[in-house]
Order: sequence, then structure tokens, then C-alpha cells
Amino acid sequence: FIFSRYQIHTGLQHSIIRPRQPNCLPLHQVTLPQKLQEAGYATHMVGKWHMGFYKKDCLPTRRGFDTFLGSLTGNVDYYTYDNCDGPGVCGFDLHEGENVAWDLAGKYSTILYSQRVSHILAAHNPQQPIFIYIAFQAVHTPLQSPREYIYPYRNMGNVARRKYAAMVTCMDAAVKNITRALKKYGYYDNSIIIFSSDNGGQTFSGGSNWPLRGRKGTYWEGGIRSLGFVHSPLLKMKRRSSRSLMHITDWYPTLVTLAGGNISETEELDGYDMWPSISEGKESPRTEILHNIDPLYNLAKSGSLEEGQEIWNTAIQASIRVKDFKLLTGDPGYSDWIPPQTLTNFPGTWWNLERHTDGARKSVWLFNITADPFERYDLSAQKPEIVKELLLRIAYYNHTAIPVRYPNEDPRGNPELNGGAWGPWASEDEDEEENWINGHLKNANKKKKCKICKLRSFFRKLNTRIMSNRI
Repeated sequence: FIFSRYQIHTGLQHSIIRPRQPNCLPLHQVTLPQKLQEAGYATHMVGKWHMGFYKKDCLPTRRGFDTFLGSLTGNVDYYTYDNCDGPGVCGFDLHEGENVAWDLAGKYSTILYSQRVSHILAAHNPQQPIFIYIAFQAVHTPLQSPREYIYPYRNMGNVARRKYAAMVTCMDAAVKNITRALKKYGYYDNSIIIFSSDNGGQTFSGGSNWPLRGRKGTYWEGGIRSLGFVHSPLLKMKRRSSRSLMHITDWYPTLVTLAGGNISETEELDGYDMWPSISEGKESPRTEILHNIDPLYNLAKSGSLEEGQEIWNTAIQASIRVKDFKLLTGDPGYSDWIPPQTLTNFPGTWWNLERHTDGARKSVWLFNITADPFERYDLSAQKPEIVKELLLRIAYYNHTAIPVRYPNEDPRGNPELNGGAWGPWASEDEDEEENWINGHLKNANKKKKCKICKLRSFFRKLNTRIMSNRI
């Protein structure tokens, strides 16, 4: 949401940023709130950051937000705000600005965050434009909810699903309260509300993606397809559903353009301005999505360059969508279809789960997602020409990727060494790591551009042919 770059263009294409890793969003890349500040907006963030904090320069208040209330890590307790990154490596994680907010512990985070948004709106002048990014924890683990929200679901036999439903209901109430505040304080008529999930559900922690295949952390539709909505009096076409192709990177150019900001050609964005498609129902400018390329993920045993038609090593985990078709290579992750209520503590769990065992024997899959969104019919053997075209697209994107940024954990990040709380541990004059990010990667990109300029030209011409004549 904050960037308009694919993971491969940030160095964050592998896994997540661990709490003790000296890693964060690349500091040389401009964020959405920074762009909105340039356009005259007040910017506020409430909720879960989880984009790195080893240096103060990585914190939300240094990346474009005027204020911040929330957690820096990704898995905190909803009441105590404690988080453990392994046995004995635990710390408190609730921050107000750049300070630890010890005094705010005890209140359920979903409620705390919605109340903070209401306070921001009450104190702000509606005549000045404002951007508020609210990143609820819900519905991430640990599964916790206030008792009053669990009671309506007390007859659910599945304990995890019961808690999950309660957490969603509490989040729904928070969204309602924020919308009421927008109306109460005079913002609503000129506001745009965007609700967006970040990934599919974790099926063994109360989530359900049925009838989609897979779960959170996979490249199957159950892991990457997310629902969302846009609500605004400014929409020209209301009360409609859209199946247009859209990616998270599209929010950056969409919102910056709406705010009257400037998008520089030098930014090399991967996103598109989607407002005409959202508001007026116009055709989406996006025809493809690179889901990711992760060279550090476990290589598929059956994959090879030969399997990838001498274009791409199919042992590498990658996935791309081009118009109707989606290609997956390597190990896409847990590949079963999990019907509702086949989760923890529910009778018959393992008997109801649909097993799919070809993952160990395959390294290439092709699906027509428009006709088969549930990914039940692999077309890779029937349509080798389309497989080849999508493999070429993956190879092209891979030549634009920067090296993976996944450093070893730093023992100085242990909260015991920082007063018992998670927070920055590297000094501000300790810029060796950042020099590597800003210097080494930029130089690598320059060298890479020189080496592959002819190859890129070839791929561009090939892509034009593909888009116009084939898929």
C-alpha cells in the first residue's frame, strides 16, 4: 500500500522482515504518505507497521507520517502488546510516535486504534486534506477477542472459527465507528474510504478461503486473492462489483493522482492509476500482475531449466498473471482446498480436506483464472505456447529484480538490551547497512541495465507481440 513497486524491485521478495533483522523498506524510495505530504496533506498512521525498524530512519514518522500509534512487529498480543520472536526473546511493542507507549497497554487493539482515529478527526480541521492509514491487527493471530463479541458465536463447534468470527465482527464495528466520525466531524462528503485485505486467510487459524485453493503464504488464489471495497460519495458509479485486474501497487499512483500530487517518470512505478476504473467502470489499465519471484524459497525438486523450455528454471518459486492466464513455477505452497469448518477442534477435519498430491511431482502449472478461479484444471500440458509466453514474462521481470535483502538477525535487536521493548537498536551514524542498500544496489542496477539493455528491448518487442496477438 505504501509503495508502488513489486517486491522484486525493493529487495523484499523473500519472506517477511524479522524483528531482529537490520532491514526495512528501502530508504531511497519515496512512500505514499511522503507524496501526500508534498501535496499538502496531514498524514497519520494507526496500527501495524511491520516494515522494519532497526534504525530510527525506518520508523513510520521518518517515512512520511506526521503521527503514529501502533506496533512495529507483526504478531503482538491484542491486549498486552507483547511479542516473542523465539524462546526467551520477548518484548513490549506499542509505540506513540517514536516512544514506547507503556501506559496504553490493556485495551484491545482494534478498539484502541478506532478510538485514536476518531480523536485525530476530532482535532483536525476538515478544510485541510488528511490521509489516515489504519492497519488493524485483525484478523491476524493470536486469535483474541473481547468476550461480548464471542457470545453471538458461542454455538460454533470450531473454537478457532468462533474467535475469528468475533474478531471480524469487532473490526466491522470499528470501521462503522470511524465512518460515523467522518460524518460527525465534517469529512465524509469529500472522503474516500478504502478497505483492503493483505492476503488470503490462514486456514488453520480460523480463516477460510473456500472454494479457492491454498492459504496464506502460498501463490494459489486462496493465498493472494483479497477482497476489498471503496466507499465514497465521490464515486460516479456506485453499488457495483468489479472484476477488473488490480494490484496493491496501484493504490500509490491512484491516491497520489487523486490528491493532486506529481508522479515522476523517474520513479519507475509498477502500479497504475485505477480511479477511472473504480469510479467510472472504465477498463482497467492493468493486464498483468507479477505475484512474486522468490529465489531463496525452497527449490522444487522436479524443476529445471529444461522443464522451463530453456527460458526459466522452474525450480524457482514464481507466479505471474497475464490477462486470463496464471502461471506458477517452483513450489507454490500448500495446495489443498479446505472446505469451511474443517479447522482446528472440529470433528472430521482431516476427512473433509481435499488432498492434492501432485505438488512434489510438478514444477509448472497454468490456469485460466477467469474460467477456473478455483485452480482445479491445470492447462500446462495442453497450452505449451502460453506457458512459454508467461515464462518469458517471468524471465523479463527477473532481469529487472534487485538482489534479495534478507540479512542475518542482529543480537543487538533483543528487547532485553533495549529496556524490554522492541525498537530501533542501530545508531544513526551507523550507516554501513544503508550504504549497502542505497549504494550497492544502485550500482548493481546500473551495471545490470547496461548488460541487459538489448535483452530488455527484445522482451519489450516480444511482449507487444504477445499482448496483441496471442493471449
